[in-house]
Amino acid sequence: MASITIYDGAESIGGNKIYVEDGGRGVFLDFGMNFARRNAFFDEFLSERDGRGIHDLIKLGMIPRIDVYRRDLIPSDLDELVPSFSRLRPEAVLLSHAHLDHSGNMGLLDPAIPIMASATSVAILKAMRDVGPADVTQDVAYISLRKREGNGLFLKTDRKEAYKGRQFCCPEGCRSELCDFLSDRPGSGGKNTKAFDGCGICEELSLPFEVKSYNVNHSIYGALAYVLRSDEVSIAYSGDFRIGDDAKQLPDFMREAKNASVLIIEGTRAGREGDAEVTEPMVYDTCRAAVEDTKGLIIADFSSKNFERLETFRRIAGETGRQLVVTAKDAYALYAMECADGVCRTKGLLVYDEISDKTRRKYETDTLASKCPIEYVGHRQIHDDPDRYILCFSFFDMKHLLDIWPEGGSYIYSACEAFTEEQEIDFVKLKNWLDFFKIRPHGFRFTDDGLVFEKGYHASGHASLRELAFVIDKVDPDALIPVHTENHKWFAENWGHVRPVKNGEMLTL
Repeated sequence: MASITIYDGAESIGGNKIYVEDGGRGVFLDFGMNFARRNAFFDEFLSERDGRGIHDLIKLGMIPRIDVYRRDLIPSDLDELVPSFSRLRPEAVLLSHAHLDHSGNMGLLDPAIPIMASATSVAILKAMRDVGPADVTQDVAYISLRKREGNGLFLKTDRKEAYKGRQFCCPEGCRSELCDFLSDRPGSGGKNTKAFDGCGICEELSLPFEVKSYNVNHSIYGALAYVLRSDEVSIAYSGDFRIGDDAKQLPDFMREAKNASVLIIEGTRAGREGDAEVTEPMVYDTCRAAVEDTKGLIIADFSSKNFERLETFRRIAGETGRQLVVTAKDAYALYAMECADGVCRTKGLLVYDEISDKTRRKYETDTLASKCPIEYVGHRQIHDDPDRYILCFSFFDMKHLLDIWPEGGSYIYSACEAFTEEQEIDFVKLKNWLDFFKIRPHGFRFTDDGLVFEKGYHASGHASLRELAFVIDKVDPDALIPVHTENHKWFAENWGHVRPVKNGEMLTL
């Protein structure tokens, strides 16, 4: 008997953890972090205790009580609770893409569970782990094992055990350059450093379903949709997608999904009747106009994983006589993707020469310096000739302006709107920085009514109402399961075969 259990993501935007089972064997469709749930308890300065493993997340209901987690993340005061968790047999996680709301809790999973993902997603996950903070939420590509201290309540990083790489399966195969990238960790192999047991690549997985993957357009490269088939059932999973101006990728998925009995589809923008349909070419036009209207330094703020937006600003820079400047972390991610697909994205870019102790950033001193030669630009050069540059910075990079000390210019905000009170507070602080340096903001402004975002500077990575309706009507499934949405009502009002499933509920097929 086949079933679908949505452990998370049924009633929120993100946090997808969907378990599909047939004959006692199953797979997860994503295993992401539920930011809405997390933000209800935590913020930048209050977070789960890393030394308590999964304890805090279990107690606050941020992850489901299922027996799939790493044993080294279970403190002694959960020993009696864990046996009561639901026992599952996940044989893989089918990852749609590398955004944290789909991948952010995979670091908690038993490393024996392999991950199927596009080669680009695997490269991004590995780059995120190499440059990210040392906490369990980052342990996706490889893990740092913990061991119990004293009475077992505190879990300490094991300094002697090697980093353990996870097993990945890339449907399109894996280039030798990516295999090399996955087998090396910056800084490992040196004196007094932990060894690294590299990530493994398996050519195929023995799964309870025949699995086909399809490239889809989203606001991060490497996004996939999946179709799963067994003797009992056929299920299509959209992941996150949009059609936009490039509809070449979606027809293959829709054609295969049309033969599926169940469609699990994202609904981020469901019910947003007044949502403007902004496309990447429109973003290009709007942002280029802002650049052409600016004398002085340009700062472009967009998601660090929105590489399509980076290419938009690269194009604008080239056409307006400027050079694009990225952070070292950005350059490392671009190098990682080159290992996956062979496309060189660092050529012609400059890397900001941050004033810091670079000996602690091995990804920069060991890997970028030797395998991806980059050209640096420092704060003095930017200060002396600001009209030459577009600087890819976010709010959290504002401190570097104290070194650059720009005199005017423009700040182009090209990312999603603020959805929480904390995010709005960040914009107040951002405005203070911009006012201090007399930098003009584009993409947002403050009025008597508060924070207002200007249209045309950002294109959503999610399907619009029109695009959602188009895909659902074309696929015409027997059962429609909305996820990644806060608006099940919109689906129910428009289609009669909607099967709403709440978090933790099982749907027998």
